[in-house]
Amino acid sequence: MKTTLSFSTPAELETESLVAIALDHAEKDPAGSTKKEKPQLKLATGDAAVQSVAADLLASGELTGKPFESNLLHKPAGLRAKRLLLIGGGSAKKFTGYDLRRLAGAAVRIVKSRGIRSFAFIVPPGIPVEEAVRAIVEGALVGNFDPDYYRSDRKDQKIDALTIVASGNADHAALEKAAQEAQVIGESQNFTRDLVNEPSNRMTPTILADRAKKMSQEVGLKCEVYGADKIKELKMGAFWSVAQGSDEPPALIVMTYEPAGAPAKPVLGLVGKGITFDTGGISIKPADGMEKMKYDMAGGATMIGAMRAIALLKPKVKVIGIVCATENMPSGKAQKPGDVQIAMSGKSIEIINTDAEGRLVLADGLFYARQLGCTHLVDAATLTGAVVVALGYTNVGVFANDDAIYERLHKANDEAGEKMWRLPLDDEYKDNIKSSIADIVNSGGRWGGAINAAMFLKEFVEDTPWIHLDIAGTAWMEDQKPWIAKGPSGVALRSLVEFVKSFKT
Repeated sequence: MKTTLSFSTPAELETESLVAIALDHAEKDPAGSTKKEKPQLKLATGDAAVQSVAADLLASGELTGKPFESNLLHKPAGLRAKRLLLIGGGSAKKFTGYDLRRLAGAAVRIVKSRGIRSFAFIVPPGIPVEEAVRAIVEGALVGNFDPDYYRSDRKDQKIDALTIVASGNADHAALEKAAQEAQVIGESQNFTRDLVNEPSNRMTPTILADRAKKMSQEVGLKCEVYGADKIKELKMGAFWSVAQGSDEPPALIVMTYEPAGAPAKPVLGLVGKGITFDTGGISIKPADGMEKMKYDMAGGATMIGAMRAIALLKPKVKVIGIVCATENMPSGKAQKPGDVQIAMSGKSIEIINTDAEGRLVLADGLFYARQLGCTHLVDAATLTGAVVVALGYTNVGVFANDDAIYERLHKANDEAGEKMWRLPLDDEYKDNIKSSIADIVNSGGRWGGAINAAMFLKEFVEDTPWIHLDIAGTAWMEDQKPWIAKGPSGVALRSLVEFVKSFKT
């Protein structure tokens, strides 16, 4: 999707469709009042001609202004646009960049369903203009993605061009830069979604590694891919224990971004779980819903997509991306409950449940990142169903062993417009992963399952500042939303990029 900025008056812009947001400016009645508020809708634009076109409709009471409510006006008088699309944005007082990003996605999905290939979006006042431009571009790109690759009757409905209509008084150069950066981030998020969307027969560990190598060549990253022999040589016993049950060879993917002039420290390590299909192994999953387990490499895909964005945005900090990619399959070669494995760090692990495999590959991936010199670590993984029980499908579960690194991430995800919630890592939970035969067990039981998994990973990062993102409930949209298609979400990529950028000075 081509993105351009326009500083023309919205009414004078020739476009297939002009999009404006309608916000409710009604004041709330005092607490305890039973009086029903009447919406006071106003368009979020200073253009009198656009306001005039919509005035009668807004005053009619037919629209409530609720988020994503839409109305399409054809041949609007006084405008050069062929159509005017009004989208409700909710309360004007509560309206933020987070809401704007989703409305931009909704606008894309509305107009493209009508066969429209280009449109213009008016930047609403009230939000810092650079933030607004970023939100519109990112949201539009996310809304433009559809996962129905393999349908024989698939219709190409993608938007080809987006024009963002900003005030002529704005800093043109700053807005151009904001739009370009947002384009990189949005395209990288969709690149991640593209990887996650592929079925496992078309996204094996080898194919995932090939896609990472191709991307790295395109953007100037160094990419090394290692197979089973190297994994064994490195004594990655935890990683290999998961891979040994599959006929598909595993892949250890290492992507390095080292810009000229970057300081020796920090070195950021982004580690992703890359289970391209998860049957659960010998502790096999129920058949119901198992087809979704193609998404179990979403953490790895997120790190590959993040490395793409980082390489193109060029922050002055060294970053190493590591993805441990394999299938988790039941076979005569597969590990069994009760087995003891030795991780790269030397820790012994009693296998209680072979379906707790993601933490095993991450254990070696995190330790290897430390061996490569990483001073700060972030991992992302569709790690536990327990995090979905705790937080549902809205928030990413965040764990951190260091308050300073958590605060840096928290600021980054606020700027990126993603929802995350910190969960505890108190020492008392360590008792849940004690083993009577080995150092630790790989499954601490049902209660506090997401925390137990994080406590397991903590054993392999030790004192290195570290964040763990459990994206099991957020990496896949269970239902289609107005702003995004059902399927892979690309969650956490935007936050990771903002996090990395925060180290550039």
